[in-house]
Amino acid sequence: MKVKLSVQRTDPESGKTGYSKYEIEAPENTTVLDALIQIREYEDGTLALRCSCRSAICGSCSMRVDGQARLACRAKIIALTRGNEEQELTVEPMGNMPVIKDLVVDMESFWAKVRQVDPYIQPNVEPPPDEEYRVPNESMLDLTHTMNCIMCGACVSDCTVLEVDKNFIAPAALAKAYRVTADPRDGKAHERLEKLSEYGGIWDCTRCNMCVEVCPKGVAPMNRIMQLREMAIEAGITNNAGSRHTAIFTKSITDGGRLNEVWMVPGSVGMFNIPRMTKEMPGALRMMRVGKLPLGQAIPPGLPGSHKISGMERVRNLIRKSASLKPRKPEVVES
Repeated sequence: MKVKLSVQRTDPESGKTGYSKYEIEAPENTTVLDALIQIREYEDGTLALRCSCRSAICGSCSMRVDGQARLACRAKIIALTRGNEEQELTVEPMGNMPVIKDLVVDMESFWAKVRQVDPYIQPNVEPPPDEEYRVPNESMLDLTHTMNCIMCGACVSDCTVLEVDKNFIAPAALAKAYRVTADPRDGKAHERLEKLSEYGGIWDCTRCNMCVEVCPKGVAPMNRIMQLREMAIEAGITNNAGSRHTAIFTKSITDGGRLNEVWMVPGSVGMFNIPRMTKEMPGALRMMRVGKLPLGQAIPPGLPGSHKISGMERVRNLIRKSASLKPRKPEVVES
């Protein structure tokens, strides 16, 4: 099988970036990593890449293939090209991390964010028990997703929030935060959730779903971030714009059956937050011009006279049904 690759190259001394094109013959079961190793060994010894296990376990060969983060050892070329030998695949280093050389990136920022969430269990039991902690099976099943994380960095590479805000803790570290916060043996859950609710934390995720799409292990970091949000609200950590946004959103739907755009911003940032309200004013005026802020929604949700759609009882039935589906929380079993 003919394989065509266009590989991004970066000179570590000059910082100049360009693309090198390669064309090789390889077996049909060749992966992108196989092809890159073949190129490095027999075509161009200057090509730099990072790899180890070649079995999707170590996560070291994460890179962008055709614009999306993947484990190169899992990316079969015939699947990506659909058998079209003339199709050229573009291979680039991971995003959101500085490039050291070619396909090798500096992951220090990745690990710094992981360290930022204190990724270890901190029991709060005094005196320490004589026996080991016993955790029910159902709680460990809930954590299985995050325990599958191999720290490959694919989710961080394609995180759209991190592209515009380097302060965002990012999906991998937040998934790790869920791993320890949701563990019933941890005694610092409230403190963790308070910290994670600050700027750059769980409320800054825009739910673009990219981290879920590119994760090679099914960790689904965005879903873990949503679980952390729910835990924060249940813990009463609601004095932040993200939590207030959720509250006004829910109130808007449960009261009127549709989103009340007029009160979303005041309800989220605070009616008397003059600097933020002033900042949002141009956007509000644009929305008014296209009819997105109707006068019929001028009364805040929940107050007499607020706008309601027809068939509200059916909406409320859906909300009640959704609430009844909430899973029960597991607890630590006493020894």
